[in-house]
Parts: sequence; structure tokens; C-alpha cells
Amino acid sequence: MTSPANTAAEIVVTGLPGGTRGELRAGNLHFPCALGRAGVSADKREGDGGTPLGSFLLRELRYRQDRMAPPATALPLVPIAPSDGWCDAPEDPAYNRPVRLPYPASAETMWRDDHLYDLVVVLGHNDDPVTPYAGSAVFFHLAREEGGQLQPTEGCVALRLDAMLRVLALCGTQTRMRIEEA
Repeated sequence: MTSPANTAAEIVVTGLPGGTRGELRAGNLHFPCALGRAGVSADKREGDGGTPLGSFLLRELRYRQDRMAPPATALPLVPIAPSDGWCDAPEDPAYNRPVRLPYPASAETMWRDDHLYDLVVVLGHNDDPVTPYAGSAVFFHLAREEGGQLQPTEGCVALRLDAMLRVLALCGTQTRMRIEEA
């Protein structure tokens, strides 16, 4: 783990409404990032594909310990288990919260066959307090690529693995991700 003195206070992500790619800056680091299929959004709603504008604390890093060692970071580390899910049902009391699968309401599977959630940071979006329909499972995770191009997310921010590892090394419990229009 890195020491808190070496952590970045803020990660800045810039993008455009309708733009599925943006830029992420952390200290002197600059990387292309993937955004939601609807680009950035000032009025995030459940299922709209928008990446919410705002400033969000990085809550914790969840990772697949069967695929990689814990990365260098000062974020709290939570190994992902096959039964881990994230409730995305706006009417459910566990909306935008981790749940154990199988779950009676709609929930995203955190233990994925692809590698998107091998490293996944939970962002403090719509979690204190949780507002129904204001968006759930807004994460900072690994990007999907096709033909060398970053592919849109469902409303998250995503980086390539090498970039993610470099950024995570700068993150701690006081680090915020600020998402803004370019």
C-alpha cells in the first residue's frame, strides 16, 4: 500500500455529453478513458448510460484475487467472491448497495467472466443517502477494448490495466474523482 502522503487529492475526468471517451488526469498522469454510452450527464438516471458529473470519493477497491495480487494503493481492499452482486433495482431497499447472489431483485454480478471488474473502485455516487432511480453501480473499472479502441461503459469510468495500476498507486481514502464537461 502507498502512504497517504503520496496519494492524489483528486482525479479529474473530462468528457462530453454523448462522447464515450474522455481524459483522466491524476497528478502528472494523463490517460484516455472510457465513459458511459451517453457520455457525461448532469442528471444521472438509472439505466441511462450516462457517467454522472460531480465529485465522488473513492470508497474501496474490489479485486479478483484469483486473477491478480492486490495492487499498490491506499484504498481499502475487498476481494470479490463469486456470490458478490450490486443491487440495481431502484425500488429495492438494497438499491446501489452490495448484495449476496442470488438476490431476489435485479443485481449486477461482480464476479465476471470478462476482466472489467478484476479491479473495480466503488465511487461515492448516490450512496449517502441513496436516492431511488438516481443511478447505481457507478464504478471506476477496467476498460473493454475492441481493435485497440476503448469501448463505452454503462455509465462508469474505465481505464486500461496499465493505466489503472498507475492511478491506483496514487489513490487513498481521501481521493475524489471529479467528473466534468470538457
